[in-house]
Amino acid sequence: MNITSTAKMSEKHQHRIKELYPDHEYFFYDKLSTVEREVLAKTEILLTYGEDLTGAIIDQMPRLKWIQVLSAGLELMPFESLLKRDILVTNARGIHRIPMAEYTMGMILQMTRKSIELFQFQKQGVWDRSLRVDEVYGKTLGIVGAGAIGSEIAKRAKVFGMKVIGLRREKKQESSDFDEMVTFEERETLFRQSDFVVVLFPATPETIYCIGEKELSQMKPSAYLMNIARGKIVQEGALLKALQEKRIAGAILDVFEQEPLPADHPFWQLDNVILTPHLSGRSPYYMQRALDIFIENLAHYPNASNMMNPIDLRKGY
Repeated sequence: MNITSTAKMSEKHQHRIKELYPDHEYFFYDKLSTVEREVLAKTEILLTYGEDLTGAIIDQMPRLKWIQVLSAGLELMPFESLLKRDILVTNARGIHRIPMAEYTMGMILQMTRKSIELFQFQKQGVWDRSLRVDEVYGKTLGIVGAGAIGSEIAKRAKVFGMKVIGLRREKKQESSDFDEMVTFEERETLFRQSDFVVVLFPATPETIYCIGEKELSQMKPSAYLMNIARGKIVQEGALLKALQEKRIAGAILDVFEQEPLPADHPFWQLDNVILTPHLSGRSPYYMQRALDIFIENLAHYPNASNMMNPIDLRKGY
Protein backbone atom coordinates (compact mmCIF):
# COMPACT_ATOMS: atom_id res chain seq x y z
CA MET A 1 0.00 0.00 0.00
CA ASN A 2 1.03 3.58 -0.62
CA ILE A 3 0.83 5.75 2.49
CA THR A 4 1.29 9.51 2.27
CA SER A 5 1.61 11.83 5.24
CA THR A 6 1.15 15.59 4.92
CA ALA A 7 1.39 16.09 8.70
CA LYS A 8 4.87 17.23 9.67
CA MET A 9 6.53 14.60 11.86
CA SER A 10 10.06 13.90 13.00
CA GLU A 11 12.24 11.12 11.61
CA LYS A 12 11.75 9.29 14.91
CA HIS A 13 8.00 9.03 14.31
CA GLN A 14 8.48 8.16 10.64
CA HIS A 15 10.88 5.37 11.61
CA ARG A 16 8.38 4.01 14.12
CA ILE A 17 5.70 3.51 11.44
CA LYS A 18 8.11 2.04 8.89
CA GLU A 19 9.61 -0.35 11.43
CA LEU A 20 6.18 -1.69 12.43
CA TYR A 21 4.88 -1.94 8.85
CA PRO A 22 7.93 -2.27 6.56
CA ASP A 23 6.05 -3.67 3.57
CA HIS A 24 4.28 -0.43 2.62
CA GLU A 25 5.58 2.46 0.52
CA TYR A 26 5.75 5.73 2.45
CA PHE A 27 5.87 9.38 1.40
CA PHE A 28 6.38 12.02 4.09
CA TYR A 29 5.74 15.73 3.53
CA ASP A 30 5.38 18.76 5.79
CA LYS A 31 2.28 20.05 3.99
CA LEU A 32 -0.15 18.98 1.30
CA SER A 33 0.79 21.70 -1.20
CA THR A 34 4.27 20.16 -1.67
CA VAL A 35 3.05 16.68 -2.63
CA GLU A 36 3.78 15.79 -6.27
CA ARG A 37 0.85 14.82 -8.52
CA GLU A 38 2.29 11.37 -9.17
CA VAL A 39 2.40 10.69 -5.42
CA LEU A 40 -1.18 11.87 -4.98
CA ALA A 41 -2.25 9.61 -7.84
CA LYS A 42 -1.01 6.45 -6.14
CA THR A 43 -1.87 7.26 -2.52
CA GLU A 44 -4.25 4.80 -0.88
CA ILE A 45 -3.91 6.01 2.73
CA LEU A 46 -3.50 9.66 3.72
CA LEU A 47 -2.36 11.05 7.06
CA THR A 48 -3.31 14.70 7.47
CA TYR A 49 -4.35 17.35 9.96
CA GLY A 50 -7.39 17.86 7.73
CA GLU A 51 -7.02 21.62 7.36
CA ASP A 52 -5.91 21.92 3.72
CA LEU A 53 -7.70 19.02 2.07
CA THR A 54 -10.14 20.05 -0.70
CA GLY A 55 -12.47 18.38 -3.17
CA ALA A 56 -10.04 19.23 -5.97
CA ILE A 57 -7.23 17.41 -4.15
CA ILE A 58 -9.49 14.41 -3.56
CA ASP A 59 -10.11 14.28 -7.32
CA GLN A 60 -6.36 13.94 -7.86
CA MET A 61 -6.26 10.86 -5.62
CA PRO A 62 -8.18 8.13 -7.52
CA ARG A 63 -6.81 5.32 -5.33
CA LEU A 64 -7.52 7.00 -2.00
CA LYS A 65 -9.46 4.69 0.34
CA TRP A 66 -8.76 5.93 3.88
CA ILE A 67 -7.88 9.23 5.54
CA GLN A 68 -6.49 9.23 9.07
CA VAL A 69 -6.89 12.75 10.46
CA LEU A 70 -4.23 13.29 13.11
CA SER A 71 -6.37 15.78 15.02
CA ALA A 72 -9.89 15.83 16.42
CA GLY A 73 -11.27 18.81 14.46
CA LEU A 74 -12.97 18.00 11.15
CA GLU A 75 -14.83 21.20 10.28
CA LEU A 76 -12.59 21.96 7.26
CA MET A 77 -12.88 18.51 5.70
CA PRO A 78 -14.55 18.30 2.22
CA PHE A 79 -17.30 15.92 3.34
CA GLU A 80 -19.33 16.17 0.12
CA SER A 81 -16.40 14.91 -1.97
CA LEU A 82 -15.60 12.22 0.57
CA LEU A 83 -19.20 11.01 0.55
CA LYS A 84 -19.22 10.72 -3.23
CA ARG A 85 -16.26 8.38 -3.08
CA ASP A 86 -17.30 6.70 0.19
CA ILE A 87 -13.80 7.28 1.56
CA LEU A 88 -13.19 6.00 5.07
CA VAL A 89 -12.25 8.74 7.54
CA THR A 90 -10.97 8.24 11.07
CA ASN A 91 -9.72 10.93 13.41
CA ALA A 92 -7.75 11.32 16.64
CA ARG A 93 -10.76 11.97 18.84
CA GLY A 94 -9.77 11.85 22.50
CA ILE A 95 -6.11 12.63 21.83
CA HIS A 96 -6.44 15.91 23.75
CA ARG A 97 -8.18 14.45 26.77
CA ILE A 98 -5.24 14.58 29.19
CA PRO A 99 -3.84 18.07 28.42
CA MET A 100 -7.32 19.58 28.10
CA ALA A 101 -8.46 18.00 31.36
CA GLU A 102 -5.38 19.38 33.11
CA TYR A 103 -5.94 22.81 31.52
CA THR A 104 -9.56 22.82 32.69
CA MET A 105 -8.81 21.92 36.28
CA GLY A 106 -5.86 24.29 36.37
CA MET A 107 -8.05 27.19 35.26
CA ILE A 108 -10.84 26.29 37.67
CA LEU A 109 -8.37 26.21 40.56
CA GLN A 110 -6.79 29.45 39.38
CA MET A 111 -10.14 31.27 39.36
CA THR A 112 -11.20 29.78 42.69
CA ARG A 113 -7.94 30.33 44.59
CA LYS A 114 -7.30 33.76 42.96
CA SER A 115 -3.82 32.87 41.69
CA ILE A 116 -3.66 35.80 39.26
CA GLU A 117 -4.54 38.38 41.91
CA LEU A 118 -2.02 36.88 44.32
CA PHE A 119 0.70 37.00 41.68
CA GLN A 120 -0.08 40.66 41.04
CA PHE A 121 0.29 41.31 44.78
CA GLN A 122 3.62 39.49 44.70
CA LYS A 123 4.95 41.64 41.85
CA GLN A 124 3.90 44.78 43.74
CA GLY A 125 5.38 43.61 47.03
CA VAL A 126 1.95 43.69 48.68
CA TRP A 127 1.06 41.51 51.69
CA ASP A 128 -2.76 41.41 51.65
CA ARG A 129 -4.66 38.61 53.36
CA SER A 130 -8.06 40.20 52.77
CA LEU A 131 -8.46 38.61 49.31
CA ARG A 132 -11.50 36.31 49.34
CA VAL A 133 -10.58 32.87 48.00
CA ASP A 134 -12.94 29.93 47.60
CA GLU A 135 -12.99 26.13 47.27
CA VAL A 136 -13.97 23.93 44.36
CA TYR A 137 -15.25 21.30 46.80
CA GLY A 138 -19.03 21.10 46.53
CA LYS A 139 -19.17 23.19 43.37
CA THR A 140 -20.97 21.98 40.22
CA LEU A 141 -19.19 21.56 36.90
CA GLY A 142 -21.26 21.41 33.72
CA ILE A 143 -19.58 19.76 30.72
CA VAL A 144 -21.15 20.60 27.35
CA GLY A 145 -19.96 17.67 25.28
CA ALA A 146 -19.59 14.59 27.46
CA GLY A 147 -17.27 12.58 25.23
CA ALA A 148 -13.71 11.35 25.82
CA ILE A 149 -12.34 14.73 26.90
CA GLY A 150 -15.42 15.47 29.01
CA SER A 151 -15.07 12.17 30.83
CA GLU A 152 -11.40 12.84 31.55
CA ILE A 153 -12.30 16.25 33.00
CA ALA A 154 -15.15 14.72 35.03
CA LYS A 155 -12.83 12.17 36.63
CA ARG A 156 -10.53 14.90 37.86
CA ALA A 157 -13.36 17.16 39.01
CA LYS A 158 -14.88 14.40 41.12
CA VAL A 159 -11.54 13.85 42.87
CA PHE A 160 -11.86 17.48 44.00
CA GLY A 161 -15.35 16.77 45.35
CA MET A 162 -17.27 18.51 42.58
CA LYS A 163 -20.67 17.48 41.25
CA VAL A 164 -20.47 16.91 37.48
CA ILE A 165 -23.32 17.29 34.98
CA GLY A 166 -22.66 16.08 31.44
CA LEU A 167 -24.51 17.11 28.28
CA ARG A 168 -24.77 15.11 25.10
CA ARG A 169 -26.68 16.13 22.01
CA GLU A 170 -28.39 12.76 22.12
CA LYS A 171 -28.73 11.16 25.52
CA LYS A 172 -27.11 7.75 25.28
CA GLN A 173 -25.63 5.56 27.98
CA GLU A 174 -25.10 6.92 31.45
CA SER A 175 -21.51 7.15 32.68
CA SER A 176 -20.07 6.64 36.14
CA ASP A 177 -17.85 9.68 35.50
CA PHE A 178 -20.90 11.96 35.68
CA ASP A 179 -23.39 12.51 38.48
CA GLU A 180 -26.08 13.48 35.98
CA MET A 181 -26.48 13.39 32.20
CA VAL A 182 -28.76 15.66 30.15
CA THR A 183 -29.54 16.20 26.47
CA PHE A 184 -29.25 19.52 24.68
CA GLU A 185 -33.01 19.96 25.04
CA GLU A 186 -32.50 19.69 28.81
CA ARG A 187 -29.51 22.09 28.85
CA GLU A 188 -31.23 24.63 31.11
CA THR A 189 -30.64 22.24 34.02
CA LEU A 190 -26.90 22.33 33.40
CA PHE A 191 -26.63 26.08 32.89
CA ARG A 192 -28.72 26.96 35.96
CA GLN A 193 -26.93 24.58 38.33
CA SER A 194 -23.30 24.89 37.23
CA ASP A 195 -20.66 27.04 38.87
CA PHE A 196 -18.36 26.33 35.92
CA VAL A 197 -19.52 25.48 32.39
CA VAL A 198 -16.94 23.91 30.07
CA VAL A 199 -17.74 23.86 26.33
CA LEU A 200 -16.39 20.88 24.37
CA PHE A 201 -18.80 20.46 21.43
CA PRO A 202 -17.20 19.82 18.01
CA ALA A 203 -18.04 22.38 15.33
CA THR A 204 -20.86 21.00 13.17
CA PRO A 205 -23.86 22.67 11.49
CA GLU A 206 -25.95 21.67 14.54
CA THR A 207 -23.58 23.15 17.14
CA ILE A 208 -22.48 26.44 15.56
CA TYR A 209 -23.59 29.31 17.86
CA CYS A 210 -25.63 26.88 19.96
CA ILE A 211 -24.70 28.73 23.15
CA GLY A 212 -25.98 32.28 23.15
CA GLU A 213 -27.98 34.85 25.08
CA LYS A 214 -30.55 32.33 26.30
CA GLU A 215 -28.01 29.94 27.80
CA LEU A 216 -25.86 32.73 29.26
CA SER A 217 -28.90 34.29 30.91
CA GLN A 218 -29.55 30.99 32.70
CA MET A 219 -26.11 30.96 34.34
CA LYS A 220 -25.52 32.04 37.93
CA PRO A 221 -24.03 35.53 38.42
CA SER A 222 -21.17 33.75 40.20
CA ALA A 223 -20.54 31.23 37.39
CA TYR A 224 -17.72 31.01 34.84
CA LEU A 225 -17.88 29.89 31.20
CA MET A 226 -14.87 28.10 29.69
CA ASN A 227 -14.68 27.53 25.93
CA ILE A 228 -11.98 25.08 24.83
CA ALA A 229 -13.87 23.69 21.83
CA ARG A 230 -14.24 26.02 18.84
CA GLY A 231 -14.89 29.76 18.80
CA LYS A 232 -18.11 29.51 16.83
CA ILE A 233 -19.86 27.28 19.36
CA VAL A 234 -20.46 30.30 21.61
CA GLN A 235 -21.99 33.52 20.27
CA GLU A 236 -19.15 35.92 21.03
CA GLY A 237 -21.36 39.01 20.92
CA ALA A 238 -23.73 37.62 23.54
CA LEU A 239 -20.81 36.47 25.71
CA LEU A 240 -19.08 39.85 25.47
CA LYS A 241 -22.25 41.64 26.58
CA ALA A 242 -22.77 39.24 29.51
CA LEU A 243 -19.19 39.79 30.63
CA GLN A 244 -19.31 43.57 30.25
CA GLU A 245 -22.54 43.74 32.23
CA LYS A 246 -21.12 41.33 34.85
CA ARG A 247 -24.10 39.00 34.45
CA ILE A 248 -21.70 36.09 34.86
CA ALA A 249 -18.54 36.12 36.96
CA GLY A 250 -16.16 35.58 34.08
CA ALA A 251 -14.88 33.46 31.22
CA ILE A 252 -11.82 31.42 30.30
CA LEU A 253 -11.41 31.45 26.51
CA ASP A 254 -8.90 29.37 24.56
CA VAL A 255 -10.68 29.53 21.19
CA PHE A 256 -12.18 32.37 19.16
CA GLU A 257 -14.14 33.01 15.98
CA GLN A 258 -11.10 34.75 14.53
CA GLU A 259 -7.64 33.45 15.38
CA PRO A 260 -5.29 35.03 16.23
CA LEU A 261 -7.64 37.19 18.27
CA PRO A 262 -7.32 40.77 16.91
CA ALA A 263 -5.35 43.10 19.16
CA ASP A 264 -8.28 45.54 19.29
CA HIS A 265 -10.87 42.96 20.36
CA PRO A 266 -12.77 44.03 23.51
CA PHE A 267 -12.02 40.67 25.18
CA TRP A 268 -8.43 41.83 25.78
CA GLN A 269 -9.59 44.71 27.96
CA LEU A 270 -11.94 42.81 30.29
CA ASP A 271 -10.77 42.13 33.82
CA ASN A 272 -13.07 39.10 34.22
CA VAL A 273 -11.62 37.10 31.32
CA ILE A 274 -8.58 34.86 30.95
CA LEU A 275 -7.43 34.46 27.33
CA THR A 276 -5.05 31.78 26.05
CA PRO A 277 -3.91 31.29 22.40
CA HIS A 278 -5.63 27.99 21.52
CA LEU A 279 -3.21 25.80 23.45
CA SER A 280 -5.39 23.87 25.89
CA GLY A 281 -4.70 20.68 23.92
CA ARG A 282 -0.95 21.22 23.53
CA SER A 283 1.31 18.43 24.71
CA PRO A 284 4.79 17.12 23.89
CA TYR A 285 3.14 13.71 23.47
CA TYR A 286 0.70 14.81 20.74
CA MET A 287 2.26 13.05 17.74
CA GLN A 288 3.04 9.92 19.74
CA ARG A 289 -0.61 9.59 20.76
CA ALA A 290 -1.90 10.42 17.28
CA LEU A 291 0.29 7.74 15.76
CA ASP A 292 -0.83 5.24 18.41
CA ILE A 293 -4.32 5.58 16.91
CA PHE A 294 -3.07 5.36 13.31
CA ILE A 295 -0.92 2.29 14.04
CA GLU A 296 -3.83 0.55 15.77
CA ASN A 297 -6.12 1.36 12.83
CA LEU A 298 -3.57 0.27 10.23
CA ALA A 299 -3.50 -3.15 11.90
CA HIS A 300 -7.24 -3.54 11.17
CA TYR A 301 -7.45 -1.81 7.79
CA PRO A 302 -9.52 -2.26 5.64
CA ASN A 303 -11.93 -3.65 8.25
CA ALA A 304 -13.47 -0.35 9.34
CA SER A 305 -15.67 -1.98 11.97
CA ASN A 306 -12.62 -2.67 14.15
CA MET A 307 -10.95 0.72 13.66
CA MET A 308 -10.86 3.53 16.22
CA ASN A 309 -12.84 6.75 15.71
CA PRO A 310 -14.62 6.12 12.38
CA ILE A 311 -16.41 9.27 11.20
CA ASP A 312 -20.01 9.47 10.00
CA LEU A 313 -19.47 11.54 6.85
CA ARG A 314 -23.09 12.73 6.84
CA LYS A 315 -22.91 14.05 10.42
CA GLY A 316 -19.34 15.30 10.22
CA TYR A 317 -18.20 13.63 13.45
